[in-house]
Parts: sequence; structure tokens; C-alpha cells
Amino acid sequence: MKSFLTFTLFAPIASFGAIAVGERRESWSRPARSAVLGLVGACLGIEREDAEEQAALEREFGFALLCGTSGGSLADFHTLQVGRPARGQTFRTRAEELNSNTVDTILTRRDYRVSAWHLAALWVRSEVDPRWALEDLADAMKQPAFTPYLGRRACPLGLPLAPQIIDADSPASALDRRWASGPEAEFRPSLAGTIQDLFVARDRWVGDEGANNLLRSEERRDAPISRTLWQFGLRTEVIEAFSPTENRS
Repeated sequence: MKSFLTFTLFAPIASFGAIAVGERRESWSRPARSAVLGLVGACLGIEREDAEEQAALEREFGFALLCGTSGGSLADFHTLQVGRPARGQTFRTRAEELNSNTVDTILTRRDYRVSAWHLAALWVRSEVDPRWALEDLADAMKQPAFTPYLGRRACPLGLPLAPQIIDADSPASALDRRWASGPEAEFRPSLAGTIQDLFVARDRWVGDEGANNLLRSEERRDAPISRTLWQFGLRTEVIEAFSPTENRS
């Protein structure tokens, strides 16, 4: 048995940022590992510039999601001023860009997810001596140092994180118990029309080689390397079929 910290991730509007290229900021259908660890770091009061503690979060904790509904899509359009550099000129700061002799206006697009709802689980990796116990993370979620949000500052949580520590054999088992008896279970009837095919997306787990409920694995660029430089590495995410215990005959 192993201990898992479970919590809910729900927001009326959320953004699960994908790789940003050009003038469009897309959103994945589910939260990234980097986004959830960033939310935990905000609860703990870790500054973005604190590379040591940011790296500790990435190194010390495994991550899993029970994906209930990805929500609908919403596009928001913004106008943005950009400076036009002279020949041989390079803007080193945003202030330099806006102070240039020629400033153009472009249209950008940001994508959001509406009423996305997921359950998350964290656990301490077996090979590390963690800087924070799961109880420390749970306490921080109850009284966060910084305001947590789901993707962007304009995306406040729609439900409390409601952290619970559950002892189980695997991430899927812990999330199964949370699904059945967690505090957000009472809201499920109102979400019945939007809940999609359930699955667990998670970091690799002991015994994966012999499991028969694995659907596929995906490569996601959501492993934090440097938050100040906005750099993220590739991570293998395992997709596992999920059938709640309460629905099994």
C-alpha cells in the first residue's frame, strides 16, 4: 500500500496550455503535469524564481489524473501591440519594443476549456527523500499562500481542492476511491450529461509491464525544466482505462 494525495480540479473556465507558437495559444484537453505542480507550488508559496524548490516538486512527486470531462472549447481574441524593429535592431525588453518608433497591432487567440473537471493524485517517488510530506501539501491546499487557479489568473477554481490522503495499491485505485466517496461526488449528477469516457493519465508505475488495462502512452512536453525561462521537457504519460468500482457488476 502507498499513500496518495488526491484533490479535485474544476473551474468554470480553464486553460491547459499547449505548446505556444505564433499568435495562437491553444489548450490541451486535460491539465499538464507542469500546471498541477505549479498550482501546488502556489499553495506552498514557492516563487517562480525559486529554481531549487521548483525542481524539488518536479523530482519528488509522481502525478496522475482521472479525466472526467475535458469541457467545451472557448476561444477568446485579444489585440496586442508589437514593436516593429529597425534593420539590425533587437528588442531586449517589452518596454523597448513598445517604445519603438513603429508599433503595430495584431490579433491573438487564446483557447480555454469550459467546465473541465478532473481528479488528481500525487505520491512521493520511492527513490527520494521528499522535502515536503503529503500532509504538508494537503495543509497548503487548505490555506494556500498564493491564490491557486487553473491555467491562467483569469481561471479561478470552481470548487475547493479538498485534499484527501488515501492509501491504495496504485494511482488508479486511489482515484477510484476518491471518485466514489470524495466530497465532489455529490456534484456528479449535475455533470452526468457532460462526463465522457473515463480514463487515468499518469506517470509510469511499478507493474505497468504486466497490466492489461493500458490503452496507450503519449509524449507530452510538460515536465518543468525552468519556469523563469519557460522551458519544459518531454514526459511519457500512460493512459489507462478506468471503470469505477461502483459501476462494476
